[in-house]
Formats: sequence, structure tokens, C-alpha cells
Amino acid sequence: MFSLQDLLGQQQGSEAVGQISQQVGAEPSAVNSAIAAALPSILGSLANNASTTAGAERLDNALTNDHDGSLLDNLGSLGGMIFDQQTPTPRQADAGGILGHILGTDQGTVAQEASNKSGLPVGQVAQILMMLAPIVMAYLGRQKQEQGVGADGLGGLIGGLLGGQSGGSVGDITSSVLDRDHDGSSLDDIASMAFNYVTGK
Repeated sequence: MFSLQDLLGQQQGSEAVGQISQQVGAEPSAVNSAIAAALPSILGSLANNASTTAGAERLDNALTNDHDGSLLDNLGSLGGMIFDQQTPTPRQADAGGILGHILGTDQGTVAQEASNKSGLPVGQVAQILMMLAPIVMAYLGRQKQEQGVGADGLGGLIGGLLGGQSGGSVGDITSSVLDRDHDGSSLDDIASMAFNYVTGK
């Protein structure tokens, strides 16, 4: 099980889970289960993105320009940044955009997988993923700064995170969720799923 506590450390990880639980109205244990199901897919996709020169450069630019890690010091405001539609969303908290770049058309698949494993409705899981994605990017941005990692080192940085949590390779982890045969049904993107859940549509 790969949790936010594993990624951020016990204190900050627990704080993040508490904030997410409060925002989406779900038990922390269920939120942890959803995160544990989704986090390897998010990191695995990021590692795949970083495996090509062009992808690594795009990720490096995003981390440098939009994700300096400061979001981790202000987790209490993350829900407002994402879900308050009355104010513009800062790029570091643009969850829909972040998930679109990371997971692409597999957003719905990852949300459904996390829903199955946590027992939470898929719309509620979509809300969790919208808060999880900016946290992951903020963490990677901070690690990039602290370790002085450039574009050519991002794959190793992300792969190291995954390698410490699983016996399989990054490719194994990612393909287990993302590269399955689709049955032809399509789910809306994460942002639509989350906001439809909030509004009851």
C-alpha cells in the first residue's frame, strides 16, 4: 500500500489526508484506500512521461514554473483553490489540467479502479484525485529543487519513489491499471465527474 504518509512523511501525509477527507466528506480510511489505489498509477504515468526527452522537458518546465512545493505548506486552502468556481484557480492547483496531462484518457479508468478498491462513489473519488494530483506535483517540485534534479533526472527521481514501494517495475505498475483493454464505455474527465458529484447531477 502506497499512501500519502509514505510520500510526504507521517505528519504531513496525515494532514493532507485529513484535509482531503474533510473536503470530500469521506472517512480517512476510505480516502487512504482510494489514494493507495491511484497513487502508483499517477506516479507511473509521470515516470512514463519522463522516459522520453520531450516528455521530461515538459514535466521539468511544469515543475519549475508552476510547482515549487509551496502548496505543501498551505494544504488547508487547497480545496478552496480547486473547488471554488468563483475565483480563478492558480496553475499549481489546476487539478483538471494536471490530471489531463498525467493520465490523459485513462483518468476515468484510474478513478473507477480507486472507487472499486475504496468503496467510495466514483464521483467522490474524482474529488480525491483532484486534490491528490497537485499535492504529488508539489512534492515532486520540491524534491527537484532540493536535489537539484534536471529534466534528465526526473525519471530516476519518480522511479525511485515507486521502486521503494513495489516489487514491480514502473512499467508493470502502470500497465496493470492503464494499459488494459477498454470495453468501449467512456467516462467523463475527472473534473466533470467531481463537479457533477458535488452538484448532484
